[in-house]
Amino acid sequence: MPEEQHELFTDLGGRFSARLSAVWAARGIEAPSETTGVTAKYQCQVKAEYQKDLMGLLEEGMLLAVRNFKSSPQGPKRFSLLEISRLGPEHYGLKGLTDQSYYPYQFEIIQQAVQDWDTDDKSTMMIQMSAIPLNYDLVLDGKAGPEYVKGFTYPVIGECVSILNKNTIHQMYNKTILERMGRPWQKIDTTLDARKDPRLGTVKMFENEKERVPIYVDFERLVRYHFGIFGFTGSGKSNLLSNILRRLIYHTKDTKIVIFDISMEYPFLLLDVFSDPTVPSKIILEGPVSSADQLYKIVVKPRGFEKNVTAKKAFEAMMSQDRVGHYAERSSSGLTYEDMLHQLSLLSEENVERATSLEAIETIKRAVLQYMKEKKLDRADPMDEKFVDFLSKTSLEAVEKFKIWKNSGLYGWAQTRDTLNERLGEAEEPKEEEGYNTKTIANLIEGEERLVCLSIVDPNLIKSLAINLSRTVLMSRKKEFKVEPLVLLVFDETQEFIPAYDKARGIERECTIQVETLLRQGRKYGLGGCLATQRIAYLNTNALQQLHTYFVGPMPRPYDRSLVSNTFTIDQGILEKTLEFAPGEWLLSSYIATGMENVPIFIKADNTETEIQKLLQG
Repeated sequence: MPEEQHELFTDLGGRFSARLSAVWAARGIEAPSETTGVTAKYQCQVKAEYQKDLMGLLEEGMLLAVRNFKSSPQGPKRFSLLEISRLGPEHYGLKGLTDQSYYPYQFEIIQQAVQDWDTDDKSTMMIQMSAIPLNYDLVLDGKAGPEYVKGFTYPVIGECVSILNKNTIHQMYNKTILERMGRPWQKIDTTLDARKDPRLGTVKMFENEKERVPIYVDFERLVRYHFGIFGFTGSGKSNLLSNILRRLIYHTKDTKIVIFDISMEYPFLLLDVFSDPTVPSKIILEGPVSSADQLYKIVVKPRGFEKNVTAKKAFEAMMSQDRVGHYAERSSSGLTYEDMLHQLSLLSEENVERATSLEAIETIKRAVLQYMKEKKLDRADPMDEKFVDFLSKTSLEAVEKFKIWKNSGLYGWAQTRDTLNERLGEAEEPKEEEGYNTKTIANLIEGEERLVCLSIVDPNLIKSLAINLSRTVLMSRKKEFKVEPLVLLVFDETQEFIPAYDKARGIERECTIQVETLLRQGRKYGLGGCLATQRIAYLNTNALQQLHTYFVGPMPRPYDRSLVSNTFTIDQGILEKTLEFAPGEWLLSSYIATGMENVPIFIKADNTETEIQKLLQG
């Protein structure tokens, strides 16, 4: 290894000696498919000399560097970067065996191979590695530090292959992020303590060494450009999400978080944050609770804490600080002009194949907008009886004019507009002490509260709240064009909120449309979204495509992996590795929030239970 490269690469103590043996087009002859995702045009094969303990040091996800054709002796040295996707040892004798060989000979060769693995015999054994290009070049000009240039350059076949060492990995992934945070990056300095270190976890490389490489993300970009967490049951989604939220609270100035918690997990998973008197927060439950003991009983706890009664003290602290309230659903919510325009949009989607129905709906919509213009009304203004009379008359005239079928949903909708006067008369704001509603929760978000957890298990109730609250917050930001402070809306168990259009009916359809609208428009106004789910096959793909950062865990179903590969442009070869992940291990890829754009990174997330345990023991 050249002297100037010693600081960037490692040969694992003289054990690693490898060369690039082949490069070929990836899936070059396959027909394109909507479920086939490819991040690289090429696949690479690397052959390494065998040493008995090398297999214990090499890991999938390690980054390799090999000189490419843009490198020159006089100019800057350029290396193509590759990521190991598969590796395994090969034995010459075993490779030569066939089922037609003499049986005793087969058993003798197999038995001898066991002894050979404990030697360093390079003549009969080697290590084969499959690697995928990262589509980045490492450029060394001898003057400044290393640079990373996006784009694929064909590597020199037969050239020596080097492994990037942990300091280079740290610089690649973390330098730009830590500089934006105003933290030093030159030396790896990390700790498990969530209050002291904004890391999400560690990189799954060099796991046999004491000093691990931390992984950081740009929190502002993570929130504003949306992120998703996808993994099967037991993969640690809630653990990862709660750790991300905890660090957002501790390491951003004023980012606000709203959690739609249908499983009632987060009052416990974020127990240390809710108990912290310096962090204004609120837990809003489905119904009122009168004591810490009652709160302790209804909140879902991790397996290791199910019998830990010391947590009651933390709940007592939350109750004494008035951090627990309940949602008071009104018998009839105040209707706004935005609500009516939204209803007309839903009717248009339901009648998309009926030309005359669409013309009738468009006529009604134009009349409503003209009425608002003449009266100088805003979309967020509440409707009154005069408008309801106008709407009823206009709707009936439109369905008669376009001869809408009398048994259709549109005709029924037009016939019943006059009943809105009854709802307007019933709509009354509950007193604040009776609980929280959409308006008062929106006020919490725009106020001092940093963390609001809406723990409501009734699916229809929490979906209705998600629709109304996300619409209210978005409209509020649009009226004043506010982008600060950032607000993150977290939809845990996302399948409840954004089902695919062909599977959504009634309130589910309205919810998936509204959340998609939030994700499409929110980033302009400082509103971010987080989607966390165990099954993405039946979700609204239009909403999924708004995400710029993804954490992918084990997903046993092939269709789920194919959808992730296609939607987020992650190579199938990399995704297959996630099947081997233990709980808490993730594949992180981001277009904007990590130090390397759209590079898959294998990470091990920190354990949220460590923070809870510290609280309870303290």
